[in-house]
Amino acid sequence: MSTNDCLPDAEPALRVVAMPKDANPFGDIFGGWIMAHMDSAGGTAAIRRAQGRVATVAVESFTFRQPVHVGDVVSFYAFEERIGNTSLTFRVQAWREGRDGRGAIMVTDGLFTFVAIDEDRRKRPVPPAA
Repeated sequence: MSTNDCLPDAEPALRVVAMPKDANPFGDIFGGWIMAHMDSAGGTAAIRRAQGRVATVAVESFTFRQPVHVGDVVSFYAFEERIGNTSLTFRVQAWREGRDGRGAIMVTDGLFTFVAIDEDRRKRPVPPAA
C-alpha cells in the first residue's frame, strides 16, 4: 500500500476535478461527494473483477483524513481486499493533487463490499480470477 504522500503505483479507477458546486461556502468539498465517487470507483473495480453487475452492500472503516478543495484533482484508487463466493471487498483511497500535479496526499479511505448479481438482481458467484 502507499504512504500518505506518494500516489499509488496503479491506474486510478476514477479521476475528477472538484468544482465549486461540490463545495460548502468555505471551499471545502462535501464528504458525500467524496463518498459517492469512492463508491463509483470501487464499483467499477468490482464490476471488472466480477465480470458483470454488482451492488454495494456495505461501507466500513470510512476515514476522512484531509480536506479536498475546489480545483483539486481527486484520483480514486481501488485495491482488491477479499473475494468471496458472491462478495467482493475493495479498499478505496481518494488522493488529491493541486492542478499542477504537485502535493499528492491521501485524503480519504474506506472499505467497500459489493455483491455480484445477475440480470434479475439475484446473487451470483464471482468467477475465478483470470
